[in-house]
Amino acid sequence: MKKLITALSLVLITGLLAACGSGSTSGSGDSENEVTIGYFPNIDHAAGMVAEEKEFYEDALPDGTKVNFKYFPDGSAFMTAVETGEIEGGIVGPGPAMNFYTSGAKINIVAAGATGGTVIMARNGADIESAEDIKGKTFISPRVGCTHDVQFETLMKNEFGITSDRLNGEMKHVTGKPATYSSMFETEKVDVAAVPEPWAAYIEAQGTGKVLFENDEVAHNANMPASVFVTSERLKEKDPGLIQNLVDAHKKATDYVNDNPDEAKQIAIDKIKEITDQELSQEVVDNAFERMTFTTVVDPKEVQMFADSSYELQFLEEKPNLNGLVDSSFVE
Repeated sequence: MKKLITALSLVLITGLLAACGSGSTSGSGDSENEVTIGYFPNIDHAAGMVAEEKEFYEDALPDGTKVNFKYFPDGSAFMTAVETGEIEGGIVGPGPAMNFYTSGAKINIVAAGATGGTVIMARNGADIESAEDIKGKTFISPRVGCTHDVQFETLMKNEFGITSDRLNGEMKHVTGKPATYSSMFETEKVDVAAVPEPWAAYIEAQGTGKVLFENDEVAHNANMPASVFVTSERLKEKDPGLIQNLVDAHKKATDYVNDNPDEAKQIAIDKIKEITDQELSQEVVDNAFERMTFTTVVDPKEVQMFADSSYELQFLEEKPNLNGLVDSSFVE
């Protein structure tokens, strides 16, 4: 194991349940020999699941470091934990990271987790065949202003001139956990969903909805990270060796996902069942993986363009300048 400086406590999260969670934890580090890591049970957080299963963080950190894992309910809760020092970092959607950064939070994106993976689904029986049919309908995303919300609303506004009720438009917006979207389609509570994988593939398999806009048609879905690895500037400046160890473990897990997709998929199936109590089929996870690219590379220009879209949709009060948010030195 690498002998680099003692570790504090770190959380590596994703969400469910938002790129933008779940609420179970196995503890948070409260000593200098503990690290807490968290992630969301979404496919774009597969590197987090693999790293936990394969103990890559334990291997990368100094001997004797205890590694814990924690799962947050949403990206906002995760970012608050990073900012307050409750955790040291982890995997989250880029939307919450950018929103907190523009609000003055001292945080950095130090790696990507994956790109792609957002799909726009329509409920079977909702009489939705095109974008025009969404007028007057209700759509759901994990959180207001989260990554998937921005992607969907950007697509609708820029391509079709249709906006949400938040902008006095013709679509009603509600929020909820992606794992529940299929049942919400079945009970006709919502009509359209901006869905992170694996839940789009799950909806397809359940037969409760259909693809309205495929992965490659959704705004900012090709090169923009669907998930990013975030830490605090304070910790990065205090203990860069720790951040390097964490990113090295994350990179190792990402490579493992790409080199061993079948095993990575099984790990994801098992971990998602443990966190959400939902067991996904092999078909669902296979289809979800097809919509994802697992990478640690972040393009700051893509991040800035996404933030500009958030501003245009009035999720941000001021036009953002994200210079300094992305620090790629740990993955180079």
